[in-house]
Amino acid sequence: MERTALVIEDDEDIRGLIEHTLSSQGLIVATAADGPSGVDRVRELDPDLVTLDLGLPGFDGIEACRRIREFSDAYIVMITAREDEIDRLIGLETGADDFLVKPFSPRELKARVNALFRRPRRTSPSGPTSPAPAEAHEVLHHGAVKVDVDARQVWVGDEERDLTRIEFDLLAELVRRPARVWSRETLLRTVWGNEWAGDTHLVEVHVGNLRRKLGETQGRRLIRTVRGVGYRMEPAG
Repeated sequence: MERTALVIEDDEDIRGLIEHTLSSQGLIVATAADGPSGVDRVRELDPDLVTLDLGLPGFDGIEACRRIREFSDAYIVMITAREDEIDRLIGLETGADDFLVKPFSPRELKARVNALFRRPRRTSPSGPTSPAPAEAHEVLHHGAVKVDVDARQVWVGDEERDLTRIEFDLLAELVRRPARVWSRETLLRTVWGNEWAGDTHLVEVHVGNLRRKLGETQGRRLIRTVRGVGYRMEPAG
């Protein structure tokens, strides 16, 4: 089945570059030039991938991402000309799977998109679901944390937590081997793929977002930083 992509970008030259790059990967590509029309096109087309400029007319990419996430589970790559850390953090917290900073090369965009497509895409919130066979259903437990791997759902105690795709995959790896200290480099290779080698800042950003969403139990964060190495789960108790 052919994959589809939507490029939401107000700069005509950059929009054309992204469209050409994705088309050369075999994707069917549509475009939009502002936030409102971009959200409408996502609802209309249900694309597999959305590239989303941060500085859009109408409303910005952060608001567009928030609205898209209300009904779509497309992979979202946020593209920004701003180096400000807060923009990146807000974009990722809103539900983006990755970000690129302008200027970027077509090769980098291709690598990141290919890595995203190797990860499973959850069923759209509005779409049908097919339960996995009982014998294949994987559910992980660690203290108050329950991770249903097949349903891609997470609970802390009785409360379900809404995680992005990357946040879920990070948590699942940590909970599978909770006593292991995971280096940032190992998590990067395991969750993102080899194309992101060296970009450990991605791990730090997503672990920070994951901690915020999981909250604390008994006054402790659920994910511990091991100084100079990486991360591990707090002991269950």
